[in-house]
Amino acid sequence: MPLDPDLEGFLELAQMGRQTGKSQPMHTLSVEQARREFEQTSAILDPNPPGSVAVTELTVTARDGHVLPARLYRAPGTAQLPAIVYIHGGGYVVGSLDSHDSICRRLAASGQYAVFAPAYRLAPEAGFPTAVNDTLDAANWLAEQAGHLQLDSRRITLAGDSVGATLATVLAITAVKTPQQLAFKPWAQLLFYPVTDTSRQRNSHRQYAEDYLLETATLEWFYQHYCPHAQQRLDWRVSPLLAEGLTALAPAYISLAQYDPLYDEGQAYAQLLEASGTAVTLQVQSGLTHDFLRMNGITSAVAGIYAEVLSWLEDQR
Repeated sequence: MPLDPDLEGFLELAQMGRQTGKSQPMHTLSVEQARREFEQTSAILDPNPPGSVAVTELTVTARDGHVLPARLYRAPGTAQLPAIVYIHGGGYVVGSLDSHDSICRRLAASGQYAVFAPAYRLAPEAGFPTAVNDTLDAANWLAEQAGHLQLDSRRITLAGDSVGATLATVLAITAVKTPQQLAFKPWAQLLFYPVTDTSRQRNSHRQYAEDYLLETATLEWFYQHYCPHAQQRLDWRVSPLLAEGLTALAPAYISLAQYDPLYDEGQAYAQLLEASGTAVTLQVQSGLTHDFLRMNGITSAVAGIYAEVLSWLEDQR
């Protein structure tokens, strides 16, 4: 299927910005510049998220004493709810609670689920495995505080986009490999265009290397900051596709973009989970690129994806 027309127009504007020198590829910027530009761009992708959602600012203390900000989103007037732990993407280098605020609001707006969004420390200031440890600590904190927060600790879904999806599924694997490390049994997984193998390139890395928002060179730039050593990239906590001896994980909804360097490794991960006995629902979003979940202000195709995701979650009851 050809590119979504609205998204194609957005990409053409981005390309014009490069040609006129108004913007540059992320991997040519400093980390500080990349973070600043990512936040600025995020504001235009979905400028009108639901405003009716109540947001509570929280803090989580990590295992080393570092204090992590977090947010809890829920529709007003809701009592005890199941929770979605939503972990933001950004290549472990950029991204924040603010950049992914619209996703959390849209998932919470229906009133069916509360959404817990934990921050984690970014690379290069904090490389692997800090992001894994931070998100594990935050998820455990949520389970421990569930009663106080009026959440159902029996129904906690792990979710995220891009490397946030990687971190989410790493927690799901942890629940099977070393269950004593996780304070709850995950109910389900929502994985949007995950990074599953940083150790090698596949055909989609070459086919969609440029001009489709996320670039293959930018992926490598991210990895050089977070996991610069070859041995780190073979660790399943960085490359969950390389996890061995898997048994059935929490049911997984995997949503991939047709025009994404990560497409092939996403498909391969879905196959790995199915082979392990995990119930997998795989959806390929035709005509869309990486990061589509944040693009409600760019293309009308996104609204239906949220409805489909929430419907799938309800079916897991």
